[in-house]
Amino acid sequence: MKRLGGPAGAALACCLASTATAGEIETGGKLLLTHGVSALEGGAGGGLATWAVIAGAETNRGVGGEVHGTYVDVKDYKLRAFGGAVGWHDRLELSATRQEFDTGATGAKLGLGKGFTFKQTVLGAKVRILGDAVYAQDSWVPQVSVGAQYKDNSQDAIVRAVGAKDDKGVDVYVAATKLLLSQSLVLNGAVRMTKANQTGLLGFGGVNGGYKPQFEGSAGYLLSKRLVIGAEYRTKPSNLAFAKEDDWVDLFAAYAVNKHLSVTAAYVDLGDIATFKNQRGFYLSLQAGF
Repeated sequence: MKRLGGPAGAALACCLASTATAGEIETGGKLLLTHGVSALEGGAGGGLATWAVIAGAETNRGVGGEVHGTYVDVKDYKLRAFGGAVGWHDRLELSATRQEFDTGATGAKLGLGKGFTFKQTVLGAKVRILGDAVYAQDSWVPQVSVGAQYKDNSQDAIVRAVGAKDDKGVDVYVAATKLLLSQSLVLNGAVRMTKANQTGLLGFGGVNGGYKPQFEGSAGYLLSKRLVIGAEYRTKPSNLAFAKEDDWVDLFAAYAVNKHLSVTAAYVDLGDIATFKNQRGFYLSLQAGF
């Protein structure tokens, strides 16, 4: 394995040593922030984008998990999300998230009523199929995972009224993540097959088509073992006739308070949403885990 110097190499060596003890299920062991933070739709990711890493701080002989609360405030809308995820042997991830999309005063202008709130449940599963984002520092091969998310907003009449075909749908994706410790970089890319309108909050499908491949990308720089800054870009389908759906962008900072608690803050640009333009604002997420 490529020799690593400095704090990163020492931390990695300690983690490897901690996984060498045989015979028992372990919790913890991953380097701070290397399992990502909670993605908007649940599971491990960078916020707007899904990553290939598995939720929780467990190694390949342990179990880990996390719970999170997320708040997004843009010009005309607010989004609240809360949920959790479990990681098993750094191989399998199961997640559940509840989202609430508050239209506020904009709801009346859309004919939905002031303060109308779209609600959605997202159930996810992810499996690591090859590579290791952290420990395989002698290889350029990234960690690769495949996953699926079942989404149900249970508001069929409303989403059909705005032009969606259904209030339920399934996204499938493949993601690749690589941590380059010697360069203090984390890179991620994902391709998602989806027919979700605004991630499913406005239903699924429409007159402009069904499933389409979409890209999610992230790049982060580790300023220290506790702090990473970076940016994300996520393309979006545009299925609804009444409103164009724009791509999403964020600039983020994630800070690990300790091995159990982290906070993520970001500036987000969500473009136009349901005819209301320039939806920019802030993203804040708190995550606790083991």
